[in-house]
Amino acid sequence: MNTTHRLWRWLGLIFVLSFGALGFLGYQIYLSAPPIPKAVVSTEGELLFSGEQIQAGQQAWLASGGQQLGTVWGHGSYVAPDWSADWLHREALALQDIRSQQQHQASATLSAADRGAIAAALKEEMRRNTYDETTGVIKVSAERALAIKQVARHIEGLFGSEPALAALRDQYAMTDGILPAKADREALAAFFFWTSWAAATDRPGETDLSYTSNWPHEPLVGNTMTGSAAMWSMVSIILLLAGIAAMLWFHGGRAHEDEALPPKADPLLGAVATPSMKATRKYFFAVIGLLLLQIGMGAVTAHYAVEGQSFFGIPLAQVLPYVVSRTVHTQVGIFWIATAWLATGLYIAPLLSGREPKLQKLGVDLLFWALIAIVVGSTATGWLGTLQHRGADFSFWIGNQGLEYTSMGRVWQLLLFVGLLFWVFLLGRALWPALTKPSETRGLIAMVFLSATCIGGFYASSLAWGQHTHYSMIEYWRWWLVHLWVEGFFEVFATAVIALIFTRLGLVRSQSANRAIVAETIVFLFGGILGTLHHLYFTGTPTSIIAVGAVFSALEVVPLTLIGLEALQTYRRSKDQAWLGAYRWPVMCFVAVGFWNTVGAGLLGFAINPPASLYYVQGLNMTAAHGHAALFGVYGMLGIGLMLFCLRGLYRHSLHAERLLKPAFWGLNIGLAMMVFLSLLPAGIYQAWASVSKGLWFARSPEIIHSSVMETLVWLRVPGDIVFAIGGALLALYAIKLLRRPSVAQAAGSALPSAARA
Repeated sequence: MNTTHRLWRWLGLIFVLSFGALGFLGYQIYLSAPPIPKAVVSTEGELLFSGEQIQAGQQAWLASGGQQLGTVWGHGSYVAPDWSADWLHREALALQDIRSQQQHQASATLSAADRGAIAAALKEEMRRNTYDETTGVIKVSAERALAIKQVARHIEGLFGSEPALAALRDQYAMTDGILPAKADREALAAFFFWTSWAAATDRPGETDLSYTSNWPHEPLVGNTMTGSAAMWSMVSIILLLAGIAAMLWFHGGRAHEDEALPPKADPLLGAVATPSMKATRKYFFAVIGLLLLQIGMGAVTAHYAVEGQSFFGIPLAQVLPYVVSRTVHTQVGIFWIATAWLATGLYIAPLLSGREPKLQKLGVDLLFWALIAIVVGSTATGWLGTLQHRGADFSFWIGNQGLEYTSMGRVWQLLLFVGLLFWVFLLGRALWPALTKPSETRGLIAMVFLSATCIGGFYASSLAWGQHTHYSMIEYWRWWLVHLWVEGFFEVFATAVIALIFTRLGLVRSQSANRAIVAETIVFLFGGILGTLHHLYFTGTPTSIIAVGAVFSALEVVPLTLIGLEALQTYRRSKDQAWLGAYRWPVMCFVAVGFWNTVGAGLLGFAINPPASLYYVQGLNMTAAHGHAALFGVYGMLGIGLMLFCLRGLYRHSLHAERLLKPAFWGLNIGLAMMVFLSLLPAGIYQAWASVSKGLWFARSPEIIHSSVMETLVWLRVPGDIVFAIGGALLALYAIKLLRRPSVAQAAGSALPSAARA
């Protein structure tokens, strides 16, 4: 018991210190972010862009699709270019051509010495910081002003309806007239210029170090990987190896407790569900419906990488453009996974406490319909806002904010925040008797409640940015939500719930589970909280972010090395007793979580996390390979496993079509593996070669994206997609068969007192 108390104190200390450091570094990002000038003018006094235009351009880009339509500073989708890299390359080429014409009339006749002199002058001009802190003005040469206006005309025509750029729009999966207002297109050009200016211009007092730490790779302007990125990458690899060795040494050297002996019969057999537990059934059917929707949108989105605006010849983009299909695909993935976990919490809370609070079922029902309203409402308004070009205000408040994984409008975010707080209230009131009563599992129950409280509270980070927030700070707060909320507290919550399930089944000793869950949370949060910063290396942040992010993102991977061993032990325990066969597929889902945690989150995650790697592969399909393997493989399979466990207790055993779960399980996992290893990962490696050899602009150019190699790799997704879709369809059929006739509800935990069953 003293050991457990000591672990809790360590957890509290790690939590406070880590978030204190994350907050302090956030303040440093705020102080050192690339300045937004009041004006960009030529040396001849011509106004090119105003500060208001740059800020309006950021809003225009987000309203047009934002991170669902290409990337800025590497974050977003992968068919359209990274606009900061694209502008930078186009401006450098235009300026180089203008200088060549001025000095030598015909670039084809230049000698090697002349070309070298022009290249050196180009680099010096593009890197020189001419921002005046006193006046807030950026001055550029008359020649550079001509180059800027040339690129601006290209952007304005591309986001408009310029006929000459129709083929390029199709290659980028862009619809015509995506920004109808000329003022918005002019502002968009200003914003893209500013993002590229920050990417190439040296920080004050620095040489050959831009605001984005020389990202993207662009040899024309001297953007090459910094020494600090290389050094901290080596440090992160050394720390990873040392951390793995230390954990294996500790795990292998300590005295192991005897494994729990599973009971001779199912301890959950005969337990009865309360009304609120029965009310969670509809949550799980909604989970499967949203999963099928995500699969369908994923197929459409992937196909747009080949045809651009059509789906096997059908002009689908007229009603379902790429921006919408990808938004739904990414957002719905978060919705169904979170819904599965929320429903599991509501199901298991009365089970643990042995008490059904008054009006709990009403609360569970109200929360469900509130969540449905948010999912349907945010999807519909985002779709209509995109199709009808409703503008920046509509997009921010009620439509599509244009931010990956956090795209719903602010009104919907506020409603979801209220809904999550209500969920915490429902969970807390049901758990309260178990929290106040001394028991062997009280520590686990406390972890469930504390992590649930963090899930509700930390969603407030989605409200931290506004329409006029600096883009660097939007990214800082967005990753609080995507990394900490989903990958942090939700994972701790789900892990604690699984530990409780295993203790109830008699597979794990309560005392061991108590210590293990606190220890694993300490290790995970120690690396995970500050590991958030590895997403922010090149988003206009100081170089200290590279150091801290590289170190802690390496440590974040360390606990994943033991997940595979734990999964294997779980599988072996599930075969010890015949009655455990009823829980085979929930347990197999947890085994799959261990596999994908090691491969998807660990191996593929660390392949891109070190600064030296991410410098070249940020914004390429290497990230998509990691994202698919980690998001569905870990969090999706975890949600499905929890759902299957709950359904096991909500419907009579004779109604469960077990024969469907085996092909469903293997279809989902084999399909995901085919998708990742036959298509996404090879595509990412091919793009990485292009990025290293010529620059990020080339890796994201139509020459690479629509090359025969890349389009073949996109088509190679089809077999995996089909297998995956079959797995999803079989899972849905399994759920439908539960409705064949009136069911006899059973609880999935220890039998409740008679008063709770009433």
